[in-house]
Amino acid sequence: MDYFLITSILVFISAIFGYVNVKYIRLPNTIGLMVISIVFTLGAFALSYVDDSLLQAERYIISQIDFKTVLLDLMLGFLLFAGALHTDLDKIREQRWPILAFATFGVLVSTFLIGTATYFLLPLAGQSVDFVYCLLFGALISPTDPIAVLGILKKVGAPKKLETKIVGESLFNDGVGVVVFLTIFGLASGGGTDFSLWEVVKLFVHEVGGGLILGILLGWISFRMMRGINDYSIEVIITLAVVMIGITSAQYLHVSGPLAMVAAGLMIGGPEVRNAAMSETTEVYVDKFWELIDILLNTILFVLIGMEMLVLDLETEFILAGLIIIPVTLLCRYLSLLIPVNFFAKRLDFVPNTNLIMTWGGLRGAISIALALGLSEEMSRELFLVITYVVVIFSIVVQGLTVDKLIAGLKKRW
Repeated sequence: MDYFLITSILVFISAIFGYVNVKYIRLPNTIGLMVISIVFTLGAFALSYVDDSLLQAERYIISQIDFKTVLLDLMLGFLLFAGALHTDLDKIREQRWPILAFATFGVLVSTFLIGTATYFLLPLAGQSVDFVYCLLFGALISPTDPIAVLGILKKVGAPKKLETKIVGESLFNDGVGVVVFLTIFGLASGGGTDFSLWEVVKLFVHEVGGGLILGILLGWISFRMMRGINDYSIEVIITLAVVMIGITSAQYLHVSGPLAMVAAGLMIGGPEVRNAAMSETTEVYVDKFWELIDILLNTILFVLIGMEMLVLDLETEFILAGLIIIPVTLLCRYLSLLIPVNFFAKRLDFVPNTNLIMTWGGLRGAISIALALGLSEEMSRELFLVITYVVVIFSIVVQGLTVDKLIAGLKKRW
């Protein structure tokens, strides 16, 4: 089965599931598509007792897709560029220091809190895992997912200052999370002798700093090109070229592609570039083009998340461990945000209950699943994959469906 046929099937399934959701279920698209995909997969499991043709077909499709590579190396760059393009750069600048603190200090603290708590609580589910592997899980589950956050926060009515913090953090913290994950992965793989504090700093500067520089450079080049012409069709193609060459260049240079695309998207979508390089017609076409790309890829992605259940080893003990870890991830995120929130609260006029809303609105998603799929068997891959899946489903479905109610309830007290 070739890639075009697989892609055609996924787009067809996404269209059908999307239609069912909009017509009958009427949940937010990201949530509805994932729920329908999970129900579809469970239905295929049930039907397999009579005829396993549907289940085998679904398994074959999933077996042909490297979810980790498809998401981290391809889809994520497009999705982050689209999200950053529609994010207010001026508001990001206003909140840059708390966003930086949440995306760095918050991720590091959360990694160690979740890793330590997981190490001591897993025996309650009959599991015993080395501490370094628990830290690895803490690293992959700590970053909030910009794809899930952007898809849901658009509709919840959060105060703009608060929305900027959550969206800004989610756009940047995956780069930090991946560096932390790679560092601990190297230690857990037996490469501890090669890792020193200096090596970690070099990896961070190379991945994160290199990605940001690449993104700014691409954004500047595209700005110069777009300012020199007035043709909306070519200008849309220029933005597409920025993403495609940016993803390819990041892989070749071994820098953070996601951060490069965030930087490029924020720069091209910023008010200075829009005013100086885009006509009103170009703005409309660029925005609409990337809005459609965002919707299409999000639709396929959340269908894939639902169908990825087929790769899980759904043992009762693994599911129990996942249920135990859900409140752990929420509590650890709350604690990891305490210091930066309290430090910046008065200086930048934070809305009341910022920590609580950021905790509940900081959704986990596809990035955590992709990183968990990259674990090796000796790192308790099957256990942590199921735990990650349980946390992600709870995060997207339960937190995603109730964050607007939480904000509405808290607003009444302000």
